[in-house]
Amino acid sequence: MRINPNRSWTSLISAVALAMAAVTGISACSSSSPTTSSSSPATGRHMAASEFSTAMKTPGTVVLDVRTPAEFATGHLPQAQNIDFEASDFATRIAALDKNTTYAIYCRSGNRSGAALEQMAAASFTHVYDLAGGIGAWQTMGGPMSMGG
Repeated sequence: MRINPNRSWTSLISAVALAMAAVTGISACSSSSPTTSSSSPATGRHMAASEFSTAMKTPGTVVLDVRTPAEFATGHLPQAQNIDFEASDFATRIAALDKNTTYAIYCRSGNRSGAALEQMAAASFTHVYDLAGGIGAWQTMGGPMSMGG
């Protein structure tokens, strides 16, 4: 990229940002893997609460709450199983799961579920997705909750 000395820094930064966005957009659009439907989400997909609600109802989908047992007891998504991301046996418990099952993962804000999703993808799970914004986004949407452990 040739820099014109008469250009302001603001316009130069804008031009660089635009170029980076174009390159990122092109690489994000090109994919050699086939597209998947919401009934069979691809590994690593982050979903908004409304899409997560629909996808988690797909038969065979296992809903995993990766918050602590204390957090889980204060309220969780219906049919959710609790596997504490912060527990020392998290990796062992995840490794015992069927890698070909579809998993819908969530936590409080999306941080732990995002990290759990990465671990599961690295362990060759084929269909894992998480709730972007966590249970807070779920509650804001008015999604159903279950109480207790």
